[in-house]
Amino acid sequence: MRITLLNQFYKPDLAPTATLAASVAEHLAASGHEVTVVASRGGYVAAPVVSGEQQTPNLKVHRLWTPRFGKARLIGRLADYLSYYLLAAWTMLWIQRQDVIVSLTTPPFIVLAALLHRLFHRGSRVVLWNMDCYPEAPEAAGMLRPGGVGSRTLRALNRFLFHRVDHVVCLDGAMREMLLSNYGGDRPFPTSVIPNWEPLAMFPRETSPDRTLGRSRDRLVVLYQGNAGVGHEFETVLDCARLLRDDPIEFRFVGGGKWWTWLAEQSQRDDLPRWRVEPYVPKEQTPKLLADADVALITLRDSSRGVMSPSKLHSNLAAGLPVLYVGPTGSNVDEALTRFDCGISLRNGDAQGAADFLRSLIASQDYSTRLSERARGAFESAYCDRETLPQFCELLARL
Repeated sequence: MRITLLNQFYKPDLAPTATLAASVAEHLAASGHEVTVVASRGGYVAAPVVSGEQQTPNLKVHRLWTPRFGKARLIGRLADYLSYYLLAAWTMLWIQRQDVIVSLTTPPFIVLAALLHRLFHRGSRVVLWNMDCYPEAPEAAGMLRPGGVGSRTLRALNRFLFHRVDHVVCLDGAMREMLLSNYGGDRPFPTSVIPNWEPLAMFPRETSPDRTLGRSRDRLVVLYQGNAGVGHEFETVLDCARLLRDDPIEFRFVGGGKWWTWLAEQSQRDDLPRWRVEPYVPKEQTPKLLADADVALITLRDSSRGVMSPSKLHSNLAAGLPVLYVGPTGSNVDEALTRFDCGISLRNGDAQGAADFLRSLIASQDYSTRLSERARGAFESAYCDRETLPQFCELLARL
């Protein structure tokens, strides 16, 4: 088959969707399909990535020009979006007929470029890989007024799109439930749930770190790794850290995002003696970063249920880290913890429950080891590329 992937970012960019899109593209190309990727030259955090056009057997990557402002400022992000919209639409208009186009959601509604291609090639199929939800995400972040003109316009556009693509891939059950409830109406559109993943080869079991607490230090390290955006919640974590100020527990944040300045400011507080904030690290350094931690921290605001699926879950599980999750039920993280019992799922505001969980890990090495083994088992059975990529192949074959 001839297959195209549409996404603004592509490896070696830091964006999670860049890595996931590359994983799918390379797997499909290795399976004998003729794969084209239409990405931009800009990056997730403004740094330029490889420009021009790349080709390997069965895989061609078109990198379209964008101003490369990144996501730091809204006006710059919109400029990157606009240039990518226009050039991607032009590319899809003139590219040879594709059997399937898989469109992600960066920028929002870029699937319109895929539908433009199908307008001139009726046999093409369009799959929407729904990584982000609009207008639900900006509404949850307070950037768009629910029920306002902008919100109503975007919802009308969604009702148009979801009933014209051939299939929608959701990241968890909560996302599928929300999309069908908001846009399915009397004619539910075809959906699948395929969770995000990490490459098994990047986290081989034989190199998994020793999870014996205190193996080389006298403290428990709780790691939050990745984006700390408006959809995440940290007040509960702050209250938990204050409750544990006299315990040998360190809270380490490595990444960036909307909350980063606020997180850095907390490190100056006298009642948070072990609170560290550091910038993003390259993707290839992630295994070492995770190996130096004892517990993974993941948070989500209640308003982000069904809207966001934190992708940091999968690398955390790959590293065999017990997971401390603070957020609503039904998310991909809550689903994993409920299914595999590899951590604890708490609601926002339950700082005492989080503190009790961390203290229990210090108190019982056996308990910590059991959670670590279950976390790794969850990764291998549900959240690695070996398990998820075949699901994409099966879906495209059905289409």
